[in-house]
Amino acid sequence: MELSVAIASKNALPSAFVVWRGFEESIRKASEYGYHGVELALKSADEITPSLLSKWLTAENMKVSCISTGQVYADTGLMFSDRDPDKREKVIRIFRELIDLAADYSQLVNVGRVRGPIGDRGREEVEGLFIETTRALCDYAAPKQVKILLEPVNRYEIDFINSVEEGVAILKKVDRPNFKIMPDVFHMNIEDRTIGGELEKNMEHVAYIHLADSNRLAPGQGHTDFHDIFKHLGKANYNGWVSIEILPEPDPDRAARQASDYLRQFIVN
Repeated sequence: MELSVAIASKNALPSAFVVWRGFEESIRKASEYGYHGVELALKSADEITPSLLSKWLTAENMKVSCISTGQVYADTGLMFSDRDPDKREKVIRIFRELIDLAADYSQLVNVGRVRGPIGDRGREEVEGLFIETTRALCDYAAPKQVKILLEPVNRYEIDFINSVEEGVAILKKVDRPNFKIMPDVFHMNIEDRTIGGELEKNMEHVAYIHLADSNRLAPGQGHTDFHDIFKHLGKANYNGWVSIEILPEPDPDRAARQASDYLRQFIVN
C-alpha cells in the first residue's frame, strides 16, 4: 500500500480540492513529508509539461498515483451525460488527452462530478448517456493500460451515483474491465452502511481510495475509525494507493503533516 496527496498547479481554480499548489514545490514537500506519490488534479493535460514532471518526480523518488478531474467539471461545466453531443465530444477529447498523460505515469484517471447530475432529467436518460461516454473512454484507454475510476460522491454534492453500492451497479452496466471504483471514505461516511465492511465486500472493483476524516480534515482529526478501515483493507489484501483529499487546514503544510504522521502507522510498503 502506498500513500499519496492531491496537488494542483499554481493557477488552479479556487475550488480545486488539493492540499498544495505548484507542482515542483508540492512534489518536493510530499517527498519530505513521507508520501510515496502525488495525485495530479488537472483540468487539462497541457497544465503540466511531461518532461518537467518526470524530472521533478525522479529528483524526489516520487510517483504519480492518479490524475483527478474535478476541475474539468468545475472549470468548463462539461459532463459525460450532457444532452448536447458536441459538448460530450469536447469532454471526451479532454479525457483522451488526460488518458494519454496517464499512460506514461499513473495509468489511472478518475471521474467524479464530471459524470453530471440528474437534475430535472430522467435517471434513465442520464445513465444511458453516462454509460455511452464511459464506454468510449474505456475503449480508448484499454490499449494504453489505463483504468477509468468512478468516484461515488455524496448526495449533497450530486444526485447521481452516491454510494459504493450504486457505483458497483453502474460499473456492471458499463461492462468494461478497465472501469473501476474509487471510494472516498468521506463520502462513504455519509452514504454507505459501513466503510471498512463495504470496502472489503466490494474490493474486486476497487482500484484506488481517497482518505479524509469525517470533517474533511486530515485523518485523525475527526471521528472516522481508520483502524477499522485498514483492518478491512488488510483482510481484503488491498495493496493499491490511498490518497489524501482533505481541506488544507489549519494550513496546507500542517494538514499534510498531520495526515502523513497519522496514516503511516497503517501503511505497509
